[in-house]
Parts: sequence; C-alpha cells; structure tokens
Amino acid sequence: MRHLLRTAGGLVFLAFLGIAGFFLVTEHTAHVFGALPLVLVLLCPLMHLWMHGHGGQGHAGPGADLQDGSSRGGDAR
Repeated sequence: MRHLLRTAGGLVFLAFLGIAGFFLVTEHTAHVFGALPLVLVLLCPLMHLWMHGHGGQGHAGPGADLQDGSSRGGDAR
C-alpha cells in the first residue's frame, strides 16, 4: 500500500479536508461568537460553585484546620 501523500487521490482528499476545515472554521465562527454571551451567563453559576469551593470545601483560611498551632509539611515528632 502506497503512502497517502504519494497518490493523486490522497492529495485530492487532503486538499478537500483543508478546504472543508477552512470553511468550517470561518462559517461557524459567527455562530460561536453569537452564542458566547449566553454561554458566559449560563456558566456563571458553575464558576461560582467551583471558584468559591462550595460542596464541602468551606471558606476557612490556610492553616485553620490545625489545632495545635504546628505548621503544615513538617514532621510531627
């Protein structure tokens, strides 16, 4: 079996893929940019949940879970 780039049909197929990819990107860019404000508004609740750590993470500052005053990462000897 010969390499795809070395056949006439393979070159035509690759050219077709390149042209189809170009038009796919250029024609659908308007749809993506048109829906972008709606997508951002719909993602706000999810971003709020993920960025604020809801779901059991809590809002405690660093080291708040340490009760004996020791620092993290050290040996407890």
